[in-house]
Amino acid sequence: MTAFIAVDWGSTSFRAWSIRAGGQVLAESRSAEGMLHCAGSATGFAPVLQAHLAHLAAPADTPVLICGMAGARQGWIEAPYATLPAPVAALAGAAVRVPAEQTEGRDVRILPGLAQQIESDVMRGEETQLLGLALAGHQGLACMPGTHCKWALLQNGQVAGFRSYLTGELFDLLSRHSILRHAMPESLRIAPDDPAFLAALDLALADPAALFGALFGIRAAELLGTRSKGESAARLSGLLIGAEVGCQLRAAEGQAVVLVGQAGLGALYAAALHRAGLSFTPADAEEATRAGLIAAAREIWGTAQCKQ
Repeated sequence: MTAFIAVDWGSTSFRAWSIRAGGQVLAESRSAEGMLHCAGSATGFAPVLQAHLAHLAAPADTPVLICGMAGARQGWIEAPYATLPAPVAALAGAAVRVPAEQTEGRDVRILPGLAQQIESDVMRGEETQLLGLALAGHQGLACMPGTHCKWALLQNGQVAGFRSYLTGELFDLLSRHSILRHAMPESLRIAPDDPAFLAALDLALADPAALFGALFGIRAAELLGTRSKGESAARLSGLLIGAEVGCQLRAAEGQAVVLVGQAGLGALYAAALHRAGLSFTPADAEEATRAGLIAAAREIWGTAQCKQ
């Protein structure tokens, strides 16, 4: 029997799971109907959720708990940021309930994002993954690759601090909208063992500031025919990721590191951590998200309904 529906509503993706009281996944539903799709459509968010609930055959009295961009200012209903430190109870207690007239009377709640006041920073969606990791016993640093990579400190079962890097967005901007675009191939897929990527990693890890002096050389090498476009893309990625990881080396001293998500971009970060001499534990992003949502559901609706 379904205890609740867990939803991870990202900018470009939607994932929902039907969760039993014991925490097991009964069924799932996925689509590309993320926040950007819903905010740009005439019908908005509610019909998308209702369609997925129908696909999951969720009874009308089954509650829904959402994390991610549905709670952003430009999302469905804004769920204001909670502040550090962030135990499960703090996030669950700040969940915003969607008006019943928009949900056909169903109890639908959206978890808040997380804000850091000193060294201003925010996250939305990742905080739920981090809670899942913290509750699984992870302590130390969590590296969360993405368009805006997050490095978060987990202590005593809660998020104690974090820093965001614009690395993924910078790669997109530089490779598609700067002079470096002329040196880029049509496909920007990069292998974690690409020699050009690894050489750039080593350069930026040793001196993160070297990034700035090495960028124009990517264009120059392509003009002079000394580097292929594929090598240029790999070098750009290596420089950016290497500079980011290099900036985190001091914070990582003596800390356990968990790398969230290893496919695609995560594999490039795994290579960077290895080259930097940092050991790490891999963690599955979806499993962490579901664990965080289950824990928050327990706080909201009680252990009898949503126990782990």
